[in-house]
Amino acid sequence: MSGFVGILMMDTAFPRIVGDVGNSATYDFPVRFHVIEGADVTRVVRADPPDAALVQKFIDGARMLEEEGACGIITSCGFLGHAQNELAAAVGIPVMASALSLGPMVHAMTSGRAIGILTADSRALTPALLKACGIDPEQVQIEGLEEEEAWQRLILAPKEEQARTYDVDEIGRIVEIAARRLIVADSQIGAILLECTNLPPYAARIQRATRLPVFHILHAAALLSPTLSPQ
Repeated sequence: MSGFVGILMMDTAFPRIVGDVGNSATYDFPVRFHVIEGADVTRVVRADPPDAALVQKFIDGARMLEEEGACGIITSCGFLGHAQNELAAAVGIPVMASALSLGPMVHAMTSGRAIGILTADSRALTPALLKACGIDPEQVQIEGLEEEEAWQRLILAPKEEQARTYDVDEIGRIVEIAARRLIVADSQIGAILLECTNLPPYAARIQRATRLPVFHILHAAALLSPTLSPQ
C-alpha cells in the first residue's frame, strides 16, 4: 500500500509517549512527520489565529508532504483549526488541521447532544476557532487544563522551558479529573472530543471515567490513512 499520512508538527521539546500524535509507534499505518521550525506553543495556542508568516510555513510543509506522497495531512495542535481553510485550499489532498473538525460528525452521531471538549487551554479556545471547525459554540461544554502546574510545565511552556520528563500517571489523573468536571457541568453531554493532540494516550482512561465515547486526532488520522484510500 503506497502513501502515508503527513503530520505537521509544532516545534516542541517535551516527550511524546505512545498514543501521542508525535510518536510513530502510535500508528498502524505509514506516517511521516514534518516539524515546522519556530512553531512554538506560544505562537499557536492562543485566542488569535497564528500570524500569516507561520501559517505560510505550515502551508509550505503541507505542500512538501503532498509532493512526497502523502494521502492526507493532520497537525499536532488543535488550535491550528484556525488555519483549516488555508491548509486545505493549498493542497489537493484531505487536511484535518484540528480534531475539532470532527465535531459536526460527533454531534450528528450523538443525536445533537452537547459535546464536551477537553482542551490544553480553555482561555484560547474561542467561538471563532469552534466556528472555523464547523462547531456551534452553543452546543459544547469546554474544560481546560491550563490551571494545572504539571500540564503548564509540560505542554504550555515555551519550548526551551518545557519538561523533558514527566509522570505519565500524574498527567493521567489531571486529565481524568478534568473530564469528570465536564460531565458534572453538563450531564447531557453525548461524547467527549479532545482538542489537544497530546491527550489521546489518556482516551481509554477518560472513557472509563465518564462512560462516554471519546474522539481525538488519531481518529482523523485513521480516516485519512492509506488503508482507507482507493486502490
